[in-house]
Parts: sequence; C-alpha cells; structure tokens
Amino acid sequence: MHRWSRKKSPFPLVALVSLGFIVCTILYHESSIRQIYRDPDQVPQKQPKITYVRPNQSARRSKAPGVLDRFSRCNSTREYSGRKIRWDEAALVSRQRRVDLERCNVFSGRWVFDNMSFPMYSESECPYMSDQLACHKHGRSDLDYQYWRWQPHHCNIKRWSVTEMWDKLRGKRLMFVGDSLNRGQWISMLCLLHSATSKDKRSITPNAPLTIFTSEEYNATVEFLWAPLLVESNSDDPVNHRLDERIIRPDSILKHAAQLEHADILVFNTYLWWRQGPVKLLWSDDRNGDCEELDGLGAMELAMETWADWVTTKLDPRKKVLFVTMSPTHLWSQEWKPGSEGNCYSERAPIDVEGHWGTGSDLPTMRMVDQVLGKLGPRVSVVNITQLSEYRKDGHPSIYRKFWETLKPEQLANPASYSDCIHWCLPGVPDVWNQLLFHFL
Repeated sequence: MHRWSRKKSPFPLVALVSLGFIVCTILYHESSIRQIYRDPDQVPQKQPKITYVRPNQSARRSKAPGVLDRFSRCNSTREYSGRKIRWDEAALVSRQRRVDLERCNVFSGRWVFDNMSFPMYSESECPYMSDQLACHKHGRSDLDYQYWRWQPHHCNIKRWSVTEMWDKLRGKRLMFVGDSLNRGQWISMLCLLHSATSKDKRSITPNAPLTIFTSEEYNATVEFLWAPLLVESNSDDPVNHRLDERIIRPDSILKHAAQLEHADILVFNTYLWWRQGPVKLLWSDDRNGDCEELDGLGAMELAMETWADWVTTKLDPRKKVLFVTMSPTHLWSQEWKPGSEGNCYSERAPIDVEGHWGTGSDLPTMRMVDQVLGKLGPRVSVVNITQLSEYRKDGHPSIYRKFWETLKPEQLANPASYSDCIHWCLPGVPDVWNQLLFHFL
C-alpha cells in the first residue's frame, strides 16, 4: 500500500495562496475585458471637470474680447469643459417657488369659436402688419383662424381694453425681447394698440436690433429687441443672422443689458433657436477665439442662468419682468391625425383633445426652464402659452405668407414641403398671448 510522504511540499502555503490570488486576478480582468467588448457602452467615460463661472462681469474685470457679431468665428472647437454658471441665488427677493397669481389657472381651458368678439383688429387696417404674418393678404381664404377665443375652465380672462392698456403703459417703456415669435407678439400688440392713438402722434423707428413704437399722447413706447438667444451671440443682427454656426457668450448678457435696463416692463422669450444643432460657446475670459461645443439644451440652460443672474443682481427690482414659455410647432400631422404624412398645411380647426402634446414642445426644455424660473420666485411672472397654443394647428401661416427665397417647382408642387408651421397668422394666436399679458399687468 502506497503511503503519502510526510516530506514538506516545495511550495509553502503562503506561496500557494499568492499564486491563487494572481490567477483569480488575471481571470477577473479577462472577464472584464470580454464584458467591455460585448457591451461598449460599459467603457468608463471621462467626465468633464465641473467649474463654476460668475456671469455678467464687466469687461474690465474679465478682460473680455470684443462683442460677438455675424463676422465672429471660432479659431478652434473643443469638447465642452463642464463649466457651469454660478448665479447669485442669495440676491433673490424671495427664495420661495413661484406661486399662481390667481386661484384659477387661466392657462388651462379650451378654444371657443367666437365671431362676435374676434378678431380684435383688422389685418388690412394695421399699418405695422408683417408680410410674414399677413395670411389673408397672401391668399388664405378661410378666416376661421381669426375667430377663436381662449376660455379658461373655471374663470375668465380679463376682457381686452385698448384704453386701459394705454393707461397701464402711460409714461412707461414696454419691451419685448427675443426671437421672431416674440417679434410676432410685439406686432400683435402694435395692432391692438394703434387704434387708440392719433396718426400724427405716433411713430416707429426703422428696422434695427431695437425697434421702437412711440405714442406721444401717452408718453409711452412699445419696443422690440432682437436677442434670440438671450445672451450675447453672433446672431444678434435682426436681418443677417442665417449663419453656419451659432456662437454665444454663455456668461454674458451685458451687451443687451444696455438697452434692457431702460425698460419698465420686459417680456422675454427664447426656445426655437436652441433646437438647431450644437451651439458653440465662447467664454468671456477666452481671448484666443477657442470655442467649446455643447448641445442646444445644455447651452440654453447656461444662457437662462446667466439671464436669471442679471435679473436678480443687475435689474432694478421695481421693473416688471415676464417670461413667455415656448411656442409650439406643428410639423407632423401624424401627431393629431394618425397615419397622415403632412403638417399644418390645410388645417382649419384647433385640436379638440384636451391635454394634447406634440413633439413641437420639448418636455426636457420645459422642465429646465421651470427649474430656473422656479428659483426666481415672484420676481418673474410666467405667461404659459405652450399648452393653449398646442391646440392651434390651424393658426400658422402655412403657405400663406411672403417667402424671401424663390420657391422651386418641386416645392410648389408639394405645399406641405415649404409650409411655415412655426410662426402665427395675425390676427390670431399671439393676440391671445397679449390678452394674457394684459390680464397679468
């Protein structure tokens, strides 16, 4: 019978344990490598280091380069570094969240056909009407889009009164600030107001970044400042702004502030210009023209926070500030008519499904905006036009407007291919936005 030898093993116990540990480590790493190759998303991504920037610093302190314009270019572009805006929340008048101004939510309701009270003015009689918004002039024969009244569920909007509105504006400057949607609301306001002024006592400046309508009788102005991205950008020319790339200075609104600070009532908007691809960031402390690139939502959040910082730290708290939420688009008819392939073209009635929500209104953007505005509390009044405008697929110019480019034969053969489902006909939806503005003023 064979007996096991009692002679000591050439490998001590410690060596055996170490060898086992090494083998297990090798097998573990091989398993991890195989897992990474099976699932590339599991590869650890290097996260940008977050640093904070104080916005709206003077040029002397930040040594900022010259202002951006349409000739500005990035010398180079790199990935977003992770910089964030550190805006002074401690300067807020109230740290409480925004509260409803009334018990009734005037933004929840339905559209009611009303050809007795609407339209509130005639398209042809408004001397400030834009060819981009004059749908009847450019061939739209159905006029039902002019006759819809917004009716909240449990209360009423204050009835429009042109004389009362002028009394509210007496001795004041009302300024709309934003993009072409806000410009449309400004034109709507001029059309609503001009009938109560004498022709020889009103005037308007030529087209410029800041356009001013003046009433001598009321010693008041109604103005529009073109600032589609709120902060300083290379798109701040109201005419020549069709550029290959958007460049913003994400930490400064000071270029516009020189005009803004003189207004008594400010109405802001921004949205669609952030949905046109990545945005280039040129920070104020960069003197070499080196840009970072960020997606539209992230860039818009930086701009909103810089704007919020200016409102809370630089703007006289006696000024009235309102923010108009996003204006929805109606680019895909399948959202309200399943199986169809069109858009707003040929639509003649509002959507009658309460709570309808299309992709023309971006929910992540709305949540971000609500978060920023919520920190401002009662300092800023929010005019929530989004849901009520979502129903109005019939209110866009579609093909019934002036187009600045010559349309190609293939476009003319397919009207939906060039329909404007972004802007709004006047008289129309923006008149109700201004009725809500009047309601809260």
